[in-house]
Amino acid sequence: MSSGGPAGVHVRAGEGRHDYRVLVGPGLLEEVPSLLRAHVPAHHYALIADAMVGELYGRRLHERLVEAGLLCELLTFPAGERSKTRATWSDLTDEMLAAAIGRDGAVLALGGGVTGDLAGFVAATYLRGIPVVQLPTSLVAMVDSAVGGKTGVDVPAGKNLVGAFHPPRLVVVDSNTVATLPRAERAQGLIEAFKHGAIMDEPYLSQLERDLSDLLDGEPDATARAVLRSIEIKARVVSEDEHEAGLREILNFGHTIGHALEAQADYRVPHGTAVGAGMVLEGRLGEALGVTEPGTSERLARIVERLELTLPPLTPDEASAALAFVRVDKKARRGRARYVLLEAPGHVARGERWSREVADEAVTRVLEDWSAEGR
Repeated sequence: MSSGGPAGVHVRAGEGRHDYRVLVGPGLLEEVPSLLRAHVPAHHYALIADAMVGELYGRRLHERLVEAGLLCELLTFPAGERSKTRATWSDLTDEMLAAAIGRDGAVLALGGGVTGDLAGFVAATYLRGIPVVQLPTSLVAMVDSAVGGKTGVDVPAGKNLVGAFHPPRLVVVDSNTVATLPRAERAQGLIEAFKHGAIMDEPYLSQLERDLSDLLDGEPDATARAVLRSIEIKARVVSEDEHEAGLREILNFGHTIGHALEAQADYRVPHGTAVGAGMVLEGRLGEALGVTEPGTSERLARIVERLELTLPPLTPDEASAALAFVRVDKKARRGRARYVLLEAPGHVARGERWSREVADEAVTRVLEDWSAEGR
């Protein structure tokens, strides 16, 4: 990144929507008031964070906004995936209505992936839609979920099944916040960076493997390089396909099975851990079908193991439950789940689309084999 200011990535939004910038640099949370005046001026802001991030960064940012003369409310909710619900969405929208935030308002989503998805959905639906600014503080949000405009909440039938496409007006990535993350949280976010390398950029995947120890330690230069490259990859994909009608499907690698693993565990399994397992299992699936280069799943398994994100094999009952959730995945078509399979590291196998239907029997065999490994 240049010394003259934060690095920036331009993201093209769809027709009728605003393009936006992703700014990456150390200490950018301190510059949010001036960035809002320049990029997303509003009469009234709702700063939404979970309770943990609210204490860590939210109160200070709220003070800075008020000191800068901006009208702002700090709204918090209990931390964790289990708060990403319609009930929390309802509570937050009611608080905004009580604060008389109008259509000239904007939402500031401060935190990790849960906050970005939830606050983004609040913005997408509040008064039929107001602007949202994403302020990611976790690695998973920085490298993945803050860019692209997917918002939503979880429901009993599965993850992110109720939501909307609502691109942000601005994304501000303060790379200093990575230093405050526990090592295990860094690992959760890094799995999405490895996914980007696996689907589009084998040299980047190899670089991440070489830098893995530094990345887990939060080393600033390695972290900044990884965050920026992942954002470039994600921006390229979503700029071409905002609504997941084509190329954007490749970002779901590891997520069809990964989301099912999360759901069958009632979201007690962290997202990165589930996606890591999903990548390995979808790698095995591709190899079993003769689509994926042999050895790919083993390479992915070594990465997951080094990140300390290994998920124990499922029991037979858990495997059956996971398959049931796969069938109601939001990417399913005609009641059939779709999977993104690799041709080789860095390359997605292309069929008639970027994802493909796979017979339940093949997926069942992969899950059963994995289940058998735990006996």
